[in-house]
Amino acid sequence: MIRSPTHIGARFGTLLAALLMAGTTHAAPAPASPPSGDFAVTNATIAIGDGSAPITGGALVVRGGKIVAAGKNVVVPAGIPVIDGTGKWVTPGLVTAMTDLGLLDVGGVDESNDSYAATARFSAALDVSMAIDPDAPPVAISRASGITRAGIAPIAGNAIFAGQGAVIDLAQNGPGTIHPRAFQLVELGERGAELAGGSRVAAQALLRNGLREARELAERRTDKVAGTGTSAQPADALLTRFDAAALIPVVTGRQPLFVHVERAADIHGVLALGREFPALRLVIVGAGEGWRVASELAAAKVPVLASALADLPGTFETLAATQSNVGRMTAAGVRVAIGGFYDNDQPRYATQFAGNLVGLSRVPGAAGLSWGQALAAITSIPAEILGEGGSIGSLRPGYAADVVLWDSDPLEISATPVAIYIDGKAQSLVTHQSRLRQRYRHPNEGALPKAYE
Repeated sequence: MIRSPTHIGARFGTLLAALLMAGTTHAAPAPASPPSGDFAVTNATIAIGDGSAPITGGALVVRGGKIVAAGKNVVVPAGIPVIDGTGKWVTPGLVTAMTDLGLLDVGGVDESNDSYAATARFSAALDVSMAIDPDAPPVAISRASGITRAGIAPIAGNAIFAGQGAVIDLAQNGPGTIHPRAFQLVELGERGAELAGGSRVAAQALLRNGLREARELAERRTDKVAGTGTSAQPADALLTRFDAAALIPVVTGRQPLFVHVERAADIHGVLALGREFPALRLVIVGAGEGWRVASELAAAKVPVLASALADLPGTFETLAATQSNVGRMTAAGVRVAIGGFYDNDQPRYATQFAGNLVGLSRVPGAAGLSWGQALAAITSIPAEILGEGGSIGSLRPGYAADVVLWDSDPLEISATPVAIYIDGKAQSLVTHQSRLRQRYRHPNEGALPKAYE
């Protein structure tokens, strides 16, 4: 779920515990000098990430940082390094579509937190790609947990328009931001009502006004090029010209509009936007009551980023929350990804949430996901939602060789990555947390600060 700034901020006791304890599930070291660029994995269980069931006794071939082949009866070319995957599982790198990775070090320390701008003069024009720090400790923690790509999103702090998110890779020495200004995020529902002045009516009016001002600015720019107009904002405009210009890609369909709403009635209202702005590429974020309007979402071909097992009516807009929400929407034909990892809901828990949905499918009367569907919800589907579905999120030929080698079924809570590749390059599994764990696991007299002697 997306939290308001008042909910953001790690408690220092929790933080200290996390520093000392986090990463304990990543005790297995990476293989010594793992190959990069060109390599193969044989005798492993291969999970393509496209919703299909895992393939036992399969193989994977990577060349030049790209997937060549994955599956059964794959021929491994002579001369490339081979990893024996006996007892191991191979999946695509995990993709999380909405998180604040790289925007903060410690949520409770304002100086290290760039995830929201509570008093900024701009809103839609805010571009988080300018602030992402690939060296922030949470990035390494997520990478060591199998996350290879992520959508980085702002949090609405001063207006319903939160700003523009970016897509990054989590490679140690990679390019970092690979797609700036990848989507626009807007807050509706209870939080949007609060930001707009106290009601959902005001939030809806502000959203439509903003989209209209952007459309009119685009038209004026066209007129100016033709020599018949001006691109200046009218005197009664509510958005700055910078913010209105940032929404032009949204109203023209070049940039997806991520809309955070939870209750069914609000989702209906968002879908109605398509009639006035037919070029909109909508993505629903949250959708705590999405199961109630699943058929409408499927008919409109609007994908959803949902929390995996949100089932408590913690707010009035989630009174119909159920653990079966994701399963029911998926069964209705909605493309659903597990997303919205902020603050304590870290991306490294993605496999645990996906595994819970598999377990839910075995509960009488409940609706969960198959194993293949659950993996797709944290690989190929979020990649598609981020506009990167043709290049990442799957072990299909020609895709980027983002690959994770696991010591067991990755959707089981005990599973650990033993090797991680991004674009075919081996990544370190060492994090600040793993170094702390090693340092204090067996303290020796004199080797530690005085407090530990």
